[in-house]
Amino acid sequence: MARTRLADRIAAARAERVAANAVRTRREIQAREGAQVLVDGRTLTSFCGNDYLGLSQHLDVVAALQEAAAWHGVGSTGSALVSGHHGEHAAFEREMAQWLGYERALLFGSGYLANLAVMQSLLGEGDSCVQDKLNHACLIDGARLAGCELKRYPHADVEAAMRQLMSRREGAALLATDGVFSMDGDQAPLADLALVARTQDAMLYVDDAHGIGVLGPEGRGSLAVASLGAREVPLLLVPLGKAFGGQGAVLLGSDDVVGHVAETARPYLFSTAPAPAMASAMRASLQLIRTQPWRRAKLASLVARFRRGASALGLPLQESFTPIQPIVLGDNARALAVSRALEAQGYLVTAIRPPTVPENQARLRITFSVEHREQDVDGLLQALAEAVKARPDPIPA
Repeated sequence: MARTRLADRIAAARAERVAANAVRTRREIQAREGAQVLVDGRTLTSFCGNDYLGLSQHLDVVAALQEAAAWHGVGSTGSALVSGHHGEHAAFEREMAQWLGYERALLFGSGYLANLAVMQSLLGEGDSCVQDKLNHACLIDGARLAGCELKRYPHADVEAAMRQLMSRREGAALLATDGVFSMDGDQAPLADLALVARTQDAMLYVDDAHGIGVLGPEGRGSLAVASLGAREVPLLLVPLGKAFGGQGAVLLGSDDVVGHVAETARPYLFSTAPAPAMASAMRASLQLIRTQPWRRAKLASLVARFRRGASALGLPLQESFTPIQPIVLGDNARALAVSRALEAQGYLVTAIRPPTVPENQARLRITFSVEHREQDVDGLLQALAEAVKARPDPIPA
């Protein structure tokens, strides 16, 4: 077999991305106030962030971060099992467990890290992990890291999930799903999946990154909407970079299961713990989520306004009633062109292309925040209608 120079492989892969309109670039956010961002010296209204409840710049949250940083510094100084577990971490974990009705909580530096840790800790060779095909990449990568058999079922197909679980010959099984799917915005059929998991002796694990804080009473997320709790969903992940407006993730479960993860998960054991100041800020976010239901009400109102307007304009809507409202355009070049046209009109909406979404499913992933105003939504709708009309569907190959 001929040798391959790594540099040559990288250059070829880059050329392929250029040809497919799949090159990704980072936009530098120079300043931000609410939904307004300064990019390349120009102020745009952003419709592509995940700060659903507007808490990332809330004065209570910022003040909690600043005060804790003044007392505890900016770093935790070590991994959680060495010297990095501080009082703010412990208090936040207790409050999260009490809020969501679980025995124990465990704080991680990110949701991606947490999913790698959970899978690696709980699963191994001979075990099975059954997942929705549209699950977030970190759930997929976590199963691969674990070395278990990864089985994927068509999106939201409960019967297919059942068949995948029934097909396993031995070992333990984990049924893992997003609560709200990050690119489509629809909700997983959690009640039915919980029944399937129970009948097939599998543990149900839900990553509720885009449901927590946004859905259900007190913002308790997708599980609350489905009237489920710790008994039906033994393992729940709550990432903090969306509705909480911060950084990190909290794993919730029984004392035995979460304790096992804390003691055996390499991504947890060998990572520096999150900053105590961030844990303090997330405690402030939790208080606001629980006590200010008007934020969820306003968010739902903005989403409904957008959907009514988009329907009236004939824009292609998905079956999503969450703050994630994708407009699927299919072709990479078309998605990029519409995104650029929107930016010319003052709106930042990133084009999402494969491999983040399936081939021929390039889209605009429009997201809403309580920081948006009704006139922002109306302006976006008008600009979107003009941009999509100016870029007609590509001729099928």
